[in-house]
Amino acid sequence: QAVKACLPEVTKLSLAFSTPPPPSQQDGEKLSESLQKSVLTMSTVYYWLPKSQGLSLRRRVRDASVEVLDGVAQLVEAILGSPLQSLSQEQLTSTGGVWSACDRFPALPQDNKAAVILALSAQIGVVKDAIEEIEQALLEEDGPFSDLLEGGVLDEEEEEEEEADPRDTYWSDRDQRVIGPCQGLMKASGACLRKLSAAVRANGSAGSPQNRAQLDDLEELSNELSPCVDDLALSLYPPMEYAGVESN
Repeated sequence: QAVKACLPEVTKLSLAFSTPPPPSQQDGEKLSESLQKSVLTMSTVYYWLPKSQGLSLRRRVRDASVEVLDGVAQLVEAILGSPLQSLSQEQLTSTGGVWSACDRFPALPQDNKAAVILALSAQIGVVKDAIEEIEQALLEEDGPFSDLLEGGVLDEEEEEEEEADPRDTYWSDRDQRVIGPCQGLMKASGACLRKLSAAVRANGSAGSPQNRAQLDDLEELSNELSPCVDDLALSLYPPMEYAGVESN
């Protein structure tokens, strides 16, 4: 309800400054005060949510709240920077952005278990994308950057560098021997995340503070995995960064 209360206030403010003449100072102050009140009321939703309900859940509510607040700030900036002749595209976009941000609130997870599952799903997606990128690169017979060379995307300086050292665009035999085991590690990481997500779905509980804290710990530990996989994938591209491969 607090989020929905923002929508009419945002719309009234946007429409009031869409055509001349502008609202009087008194009317403008009323509009601003009404919008400020609704925004502050919405912000308290996050602060009313205790940490004992789960840090992951709080992060989701916080991020959603910040998105609405950013949208309102962008709308105000658009109004201040637009001439009072018609509803500018920037103002229209900003108003729609606030509506979209508010519409996402009903889809927020309802408890910490759902929030952690959502986070794990995002991490699984990152790992899946990294694996697919490397697999696609390996299918390129002329190297992962051959399309750039053939399409003339590189400038003259880059072309000279490519001609001087072909290893910058192709995998050497040594590189090829390293990629296989790294792919195995990436796939194993994805499998671990999927099994963890399945275990949380089947056995996780947000019924007690202890359970919610355990879920937060699981998310915190798993958060370290997907960035490592992504960095590992980037390190594998030619010229292969062996130091990055080893550290990840």
